[in-house]
Amino acid sequence: MTDRQVQGIVWLPDDFDRRALSGGNSPIGVFVNGVDANTARIIEGYVQQVWAGWLVARAAEAGRPTPLAIALQPRVRFNPAVKSRDFLVPGLIAMIMTLSGALLTALVIAREWERGTMEALMVTRVTIREILFAKLVPYFLLGMGGMAASVALGVFLFDVPLRGSLWALTATSSLFMLAALGMGLLISTVARNQFVAAQIAIIATFLPAFILSGFVFDINSMPWPVRIVTHVVAARYFVAILQSTFLAGDVWSVILPNAAALIALAAIFLGAARALARKRLD
Repeated sequence: MTDRQVQGIVWLPDDFDRRALSGGNSPIGVFVNGVDANTARIIEGYVQQVWAGWLVARAAEAGRPTPLAIALQPRVRFNPAVKSRDFLVPGLIAMIMTLSGALLTALVIAREWERGTMEALMVTRVTIREILFAKLVPYFLLGMGGMAASVALGVFLFDVPLRGSLWALTATSSLFMLAALGMGLLISTVARNQFVAAQIAIIATFLPAFILSGFVFDINSMPWPVRIVTHVVAARYFVAILQSTFLAGDVWSVILPNAAALIALAAIFLGAARALARKRLD
């Protein structure tokens, strides 16, 4: 079911036939993949119809009235409280960090070009690496501060469970922040106008983080061309880490691959920003 090879599982205990023939109650487990709600409802309806048909046929063979239908006892394995805030608040942390990381960073160097202060920096002895580092550090601290405030509000104000470790959440948040800062710095290096940089940042960072990260729409239910595009969206990996850390705990089979993807994206974006940044006017 995890690999999406099957959409549902019917589980029968090993003593099902003995208990059913003896006239006792014999429980049956039905597990349905709830990622696609429409498919899950259809499978649920099929199972109920098959079960009801079997009850009618068995009652007809025994010459007695049809018994009542089965009593369902649904159990939600993921987000068992069925609270939307438990699912939405972790995703909102990624959106907030995207705004403070990519969107604000996209304006820093473009602002210097507009104000004419970049020329003043170029005539100093400071290197381009030092300039980029000085631009990244404040926004990195700002983003991590926003993450800490968001986590505190989610846990203490909205009562969202945090089942994972705080250090794992902080470490993976740092990786996502570096990836977001790298993309914002890359945009700021290419665009020398704040308005253009802001528009590119919204289209290239915030909208994909909102739509293609799995925060609102499940990635597995998207068409395959769109699923391919989501692999370059850093928020996709961070949202998966956040939801697992908050609702399930430190699931390393989820955290480690997504953390590795964040490291790769951070290296690509920061490396591209450094390669395109030049201490000259052309």
